[in-house]
Amino acid sequence: MLIRDARLVPVTPGQTTDHPVDVLLEGGVVVAVGQDLPRPEGVEEVDAAGRWMIPGLWDQHTHLGQWALTSTRLDLSGTDSPEAALDLVAAWLAEHPGQPLVGFGHRPAVWDRQPTVDELDRVAGLVPVVLIAGDAHHAWLSSWAQRALGLEVRDDNIYENEWFAAYDGLPGLVGNDGISPAGYRNALHRAAEKGVVGTVDFEFGGGPHDWIARWTEGCDILRIRVAMYADRLEEVIDMGLRTGDRLFVGDDRLTMGPLKIISDGSLNTRTAWCCESYAGGEMGAANQTPEELHRLVERAWGNGLEVATHAIGDAAVRDALDVYAATGAHGTIEHAQLVTRADVRRMAGVNVRASVQPAHLLDDRDLTEQIWPAWTDRCFAFRWMLDEGVPLVLGSDAPVAPLDPWLAIAAAVHRGDDEREPWHAEQALTPQEALRASVDGQPTVGVGSRADLVLLDRDPLAPGEDSLDIARALRSMPVALTVVAGCTQYDAL
Repeated sequence: MLIRDARLVPVTPGQTTDHPVDVLLEGGVVVAVGQDLPRPEGVEEVDAAGRWMIPGLWDQHTHLGQWALTSTRLDLSGTDSPEAALDLVAAWLAEHPGQPLVGFGHRPAVWDRQPTVDELDRVAGLVPVVLIAGDAHHAWLSSWAQRALGLEVRDDNIYENEWFAAYDGLPGLVGNDGISPAGYRNALHRAAEKGVVGTVDFEFGGGPHDWIARWTEGCDILRIRVAMYADRLEEVIDMGLRTGDRLFVGDDRLTMGPLKIISDGSLNTRTAWCCESYAGGEMGAANQTPEELHRLVERAWGNGLEVATHAIGDAAVRDALDVYAATGAHGTIEHAQLVTRADVRRMAGVNVRASVQPAHLLDDRDLTEQIWPAWTDRCFAFRWMLDEGVPLVLGSDAPVAPLDPWLAIAAAVHRGDDEREPWHAEQALTPQEALRASVDGQPTVGVGSRADLVLLDRDPLAPGEDSLDIARALRSMPVALTVVAGCTQYDAL
């Protein structure tokens, strides 16, 4: 492919874009950049017409199966009380009599009271109803749904590890159509429309075999790094797979990713593990002992697997860093939502990246002010991380936030999505910094770089009146073309 007349966006400081250039792609890489390049015989030519070109965008933290299912689930994200959620459930059940229901998106941490199973049963009757909270760390299940998923019936929400284990049973409860190859293809095409060329998939219950099968069924659209959890660790080791290995012969787009460890809970459930107590007195808790965490990390790293450690609270971050330092393992701290400056400095001294989700601050801002009021200045501390030299990569945690890199970039730049002042603007990134954290380490479009490219109808680094104006432009960024490994996956030219 030869792309003519494109303006290269300076993702790395010091780059210049004095004039449009032509970019020649061959064999999955960029082989030439210059003006008036000759078109090799048989090569497709695309006229960029002066549009802006960036390296392809990555979402470094997704749950692709759950994201694919969002279009099939009842949207509860706008509810502000148990009553509002129950009204939506009742209306859906009236239109779909007898059908099991899965909803997603409610955030009961900010409701005036917590919901009960009894009131859900009065609406659901004998129909299994599963309502997954917007943080995906807990769910509100009817009694019949609890029984169907093998849980002991009780009158409160199902949290953390118990919920993660029960989640695997959902396809058998409500059917598997939403996560068919067609469902995945739809989700991947939607991502390509946003300029996404690759993602790390942290889906529960998944693994290399699942993705190898999908690849042969038309899901070879974007680059995918396949993570797995502790229950699949020995299986992956027995297969001889190491992080970065190709899962499909001759194709470098589908590769083995890291071991994922969920070391603590979430803010919304007040289970994120903290050094000091929440406003309500809780401190959260670790999901493993330090010894268990050390053993898992050591086992994975000793067999060539990087480790992605979910750590939201500052105590969880501290513990994870202790283990990375002790084992020498490489990988990521996922989320790093609450951190101390001292631990950010420690993070820079070990071989880990901070894999963060800026759009989470849009949902968590008000709740954080309620339950972590004394610590808001060190939440989503992106500026500290960059200033201390921590490698920073952005993601969504879809479906917790939409699989939309422009939303993440805008949130990192403005730290808000309304007319209020930015939330702790001292921790904001510049548009160039946020973009650089979104391109998977590709410093620019140049000879030898991956042929993963995006054409934009606007300059993503254009100045604005203020950070809100810039963020609005970023959130509505029009993508004209997405190319993955030299092949067009989205075309709006």
